[in-house]
Amino acid sequence: MPTTAAAAAREILVRLHEVMAARSGAQAKLNGVVNIIGEALDSEVCSVYLLREGVLELFATRGLDERAVHVTKLALGEGLVGTIAKNVETLNLDEAAAHPDFAYRPETGEDRFHSFAGVPIIRRERAVGVLAVQHVDPRRYADVEIEALQTVAMVLSELIANADLIDEAGPGAARPQATGPGRIDGFKLVDGMAAGAAVFHQPRVVIDHVVAEDVEAERHRVYAAFDKMRDQIERMASQADFGVGGEHDEVLETYKMFAYDEGWARRINEAIDSGLTAEAAIERVQQRTRMRMREISDPLLADRMHDLEDLSNRLLRIVAGQLGTAAQMGLRQDTILIARNLGPAELLEYDRRRLKGVILEEGSLTAHVTIVARAMGVPVLGRVRDVKRLIAEGDRILLDAGAETVVVRPSIAMEEVFEAKMAVGQRRRAAFAAQKGEPPITRDGTRVTLMVNAGLRDDVAALDLTGADGIGLFRTEFQFLVSATLPARERQQRLYRDVLDAAGDRPVIFRTVDIGGDKALPYLDHDEDHLEENPAMGWRALRLALDREGLMKAQARALLEAGAGRTLNVMFPMVSEPWEFDQAVALFEAQRRWLGERSRKLPNDVRYGAMLEVPALAEVLDLLLPRLDFLSIGTNDLTQFLFAADRAHPKLALRYDWLSVSILRFLRRVVVPVQAAGKPVAVCGEMGGRPLEAMALIGLGIERLSITPAAVGPVKAMVRSLDLRQLRADMAAMLDAPTGPIRPQLEAWAAKNGVELS
Repeated sequence: MPTTAAAAAREILVRLHEVMAARSGAQAKLNGVVNIIGEALDSEVCSVYLLREGVLELFATRGLDERAVHVTKLALGEGLVGTIAKNVETLNLDEAAAHPDFAYRPETGEDRFHSFAGVPIIRRERAVGVLAVQHVDPRRYADVEIEALQTVAMVLSELIANADLIDEAGPGAARPQATGPGRIDGFKLVDGMAAGAAVFHQPRVVIDHVVAEDVEAERHRVYAAFDKMRDQIERMASQADFGVGGEHDEVLETYKMFAYDEGWARRINEAIDSGLTAEAAIERVQQRTRMRMREISDPLLADRMHDLEDLSNRLLRIVAGQLGTAAQMGLRQDTILIARNLGPAELLEYDRRRLKGVILEEGSLTAHVTIVARAMGVPVLGRVRDVKRLIAEGDRILLDAGAETVVVRPSIAMEEVFEAKMAVGQRRRAAFAAQKGEPPITRDGTRVTLMVNAGLRDDVAALDLTGADGIGLFRTEFQFLVSATLPARERQQRLYRDVLDAAGDRPVIFRTVDIGGDKALPYLDHDEDHLEENPAMGWRALRLALDREGLMKAQARALLEAGAGRTLNVMFPMVSEPWEFDQAVALFEAQRRWLGERSRKLPNDVRYGAMLEVPALAEVLDLLLPRLDFLSIGTNDLTQFLFAADRAHPKLALRYDWLSVSILRFLRRVVVPVQAAGKPVAVCGEMGGRPLEAMALIGLGIERLSITPAAVGPVKAMVRSLDLRQLRADMAAMLDAPTGPIRPQLEAWAAKNGVELS
């Protein structure tokens, strides 16, 4: 097998060209294809499954029982082949039977084969078949072999389409477009309400010709397209105007770095070398990007890959000469834009006077497009399913990102309810804004500290907008996750200094980087031979930072120098045992001495805190508290560890209540010794940002909350309506002798005592 993907694919394509040029039928050609691929990849089995009448049918094989051809059929999602087609993803397994979706078909005689690799055969954005290889010995196929398979699958797509071997209309394609009012659910990315006409961004370019006739001509087409794309990016970046500074500026700079990335351009050139057209080469590399995205379970890192997806789409449109998007054609009225996903540059092309909201089939809270949309003040709803089936171009749309819903083709009554809610929302925001200068003091005189969570330079502006007391959690890893390369110490220092300057006299608590496990950064070396099954509980956060001292030393120096002349608050994530905290503090203090010996300006004081996210830390707090300056409880991770429930799992995410007796009793057990030691304790998690949950936390004795900026107004209103003495007495009784679920009891208590929870 050749050592590069281009050479491997080129060798296979040369032999495939001879097969496809022969005057034989499609079945004979497919039989020849599986033999060529099996020999080239030294695999005993190579099989082609094609989508016919809604099921995947074995069409050709080398190594399986020939009698299974046209007999073995799998539904979409059934077995490994069905999973590949349904998810449009690549699988590479050293032990096929160990995969949860493995389905044994005895007629194929595949029981003696262990390793399995399969790639989808894609036509018009959907899988129309699967190309799979198998081997007797357990082994993972090399990257060059997988890439060669993906290249061959592109060629097969053209072959089988021309031979009319596949269903051109996919499952559900014939379903009629709905015409009456409808409601669709989604996930809030950027809060807000908006109304307008539905406009689709742009369908993907359809690639009809895969095999190149003149490789050099294709290469020149790509070079010209890169030049044109980079000019477009430079022009948009220079025209973007959000005011002075901001994380969106860094987003655009990162986006430009991707556009000029030589590695990306080199991979496309290598794909052309293998014999593909310019369009097919771009799509080939894009498929590899999507494969990597599916392997990244952390959404922050996946979002970085979306920028490459956006750039690939832009480059593909330029090469294909299909440049028209809804942005280029111009928006003629108030618009709700609809897309599978968007890159920041694509969003910036739209007329902000007309663009009122965005609906995405994908998307996440930390995607670059979300950051830019937040800066533009455009509400965004993500993870909206079936938009192409349920929404037609021009449909009237009512978007309520806060309620996580979209109303399509609303009735007059729906319009009236929507407009009334918008008016109420405007009045509530005005009331919260008028209250921002008022302190969060309970009716019986207890001052509660309300701080905000942040991770982007822009987030600091929320201090003035909300009247918050400071930043209780600054997630320093965000800078690492939106960067194409490891941020230099000077760049880190500049960000930290800017945040401290903007905060002024208000405190900022910097959490050291929480990366590793499922947040493995692609530009850091990591051991690919030891992939973690449970990355949230793996080699991450402080564990990784202590192992990679160079990374943590650079961050320590950046923080210490940025905090010169001030009080610096540093917090370590995922502390499990006291010695981890001691080792982290020792590392910071060593850097502090090093800087002092060189006469660098230093902080007036450094306060060190720990995050309690791992339940084990609660059992050794008595050992840790004497050298701890403050403690923050991270309720997001803590909850999943307490209940052994992945909060990202759709079946478990909403199963365990933050107001359960278990959690509230655990938190009380933590708060009592910390307060007895005279140390501040805070909660920095989503739990504290919900008025009812925040009320419960305050009832437990937690008087410091770090929450999202949008939650400050509602939580402050709750605090100012609260009789804390009565709450604490009644909550103690609820927890000492629980008579049922706590949530309804707290809701009833709030209603009876006039606590504002809206």
